[in-house]
Amino acid sequence: MYDVAKIRADFPILAREVNGKPLVYLDNGASAQKPRIVIDAMTHAYAEEYANVHRGLHYLSNLATEKYEGVRGIIARFLGAPDPEEIVFTTGTTEGINLISYAWAAPRMEAGDEIVLSVLEHHANIVPWHFLRERQGVVLKWVEPAPDGSLDPEKVVAAIGPKTKLVAVTQMSNVTGTLVDVASICRGAKAKGVPVLVDGSQGAVHRPVSIPAIGCDFYAITGHKLYGPSGSGAIWIAKDRMAEMRPFLGGGDMIREVTRDLVTYNDPPMKFEAGTPGIVQQIGLGVALEYLMALGMENVAAHEAALRDYARERFKGLNWLNLQGDAPDKGAIFSFTLEGPAHAHDISTVLDKKGIAVRAGTHCAMPLLDHLGVTATCRASFGLYNTTEEVDRLVEALELCHELFA
Repeated sequence: MYDVAKIRADFPILAREVNGKPLVYLDNGASAQKPRIVIDAMTHAYAEEYANVHRGLHYLSNLATEKYEGVRGIIARFLGAPDPEEIVFTTGTTEGINLISYAWAAPRMEAGDEIVLSVLEHHANIVPWHFLRERQGVVLKWVEPAPDGSLDPEKVVAAIGPKTKLVAVTQMSNVTGTLVDVASICRGAKAKGVPVLVDGSQGAVHRPVSIPAIGCDFYAITGHKLYGPSGSGAIWIAKDRMAEMRPFLGGGDMIREVTRDLVTYNDPPMKFEAGTPGIVQQIGLGVALEYLMALGMENVAAHEAALRDYARERFKGLNWLNLQGDAPDKGAIFSFTLEGPAHAHDISTVLDKKGIAVRAGTHCAMPLLDHLGVTATCRASFGLYNTTEEVDRLVEALELCHELFA
C-alpha cells in the first residue's frame, strides 16, 4: 500500500514552515527534496568512509571504490539496462548530453547534416546542438507539439530525412508534463538508421523506465530530480555507440598510459570519466534510486496520476486560470498564467507568502514558451510526497491571487 503520510515522514524538510505556513513544495520539476536515508548515507560516507576512488590500495579507498562503483549496477537496474558498464557517471543530464554532442556527434557531422528536435525540449537538450550548428553548420529541424501539448511520434519520424544524423527528444516536458511516446520514435528512427537520444530527466522520475523497451541509443538522467544529490547523474550509452565515441574530458582515470609523446585511453565507461568524480554524490544517488525502487515506480506513477486528475478537476472551476498544455496522459506538472496583469513572478510571490513553493519564469524552455505565446509561466510540479490537501491549498492561494490581481 502506498502510504503518503509515511513517505512524507522520510523527508525532513517537509515538516518545516515557510512564512509561518506549513511548506507545500511544488517545485519538484526543478529539483526534488531528499529523503533522510540519502542525507544520512552521504553524511556517513563523508564522516566514516571517505577516500578517493580507483587510486588507492588502502582500506578506505577500496571501500569507497566498492560503494561508488556499485552505483552503476543500481542505475542499470533502475533503468532496466542490461550491463552496468553501459552507464557513464555524470553530474547530471546537462553534462550527459554535452558528452554525446562532443564525443559522438561532433566527429561525425558536417555542414548540412541534421538533428531532429521537438519544441518541447529543455535547454539542456537544445544548447549542445546549437554548438554544432554554430561551429559545424549542422541544421536543427524542429517538430511542434499539437495544441493540447502532445507530440505525435509520427511527425518526429517523418521529420527524419537522408541528412538526419540524430533525433534528440525528451521523454516528458518539464513545462507541460507532456509524455512523449519515445519507444515509437525509436522504432521509426531505427527503421531509418538514425540513432535517438532520450532526455529522461523528468520521465525517469515519474514513470518506470525500461531501456530495452524504449530502444534508444542514449538515455540521460539527473540525480537531483530523482530525490538524490545535485551534482549526480548518469547517461546510458549503447555499447556500439560507446565504441564510436572519442573522450570528452582529459585527465586522471580516463587514461591507460601517458608519456611525453602519446596517450592511450581506458576502456569505457572510465574512458569518459576524467578526474576525481562526485564520489559521495553518486553514492547518494544510488541510495535514492534504491529508495524509489523499494516504493515501486508503478506505485509512484499511480499516486502522481491521481494527483494530476484531482488537480485537473479543481482547476476546472478556475475559469481565469490559463493552463499551458493538457495532453490526456500527461505528468503531474501544470504551467499556468492568470488572466489580468499579474506576471508569473507576482503569482509566485503571493503563493510563497502562503508557504507554497512553485517555479516562475521560462523553465529553461524558451522555444516552447515562444510556441505557446507566453513570456513566462508559473509551474506547479508534483512529486511522490505531495497530497490532495496540498492541491487544495494551491487552489485557495490561486483564488487569492485572482482577487488581488483581477
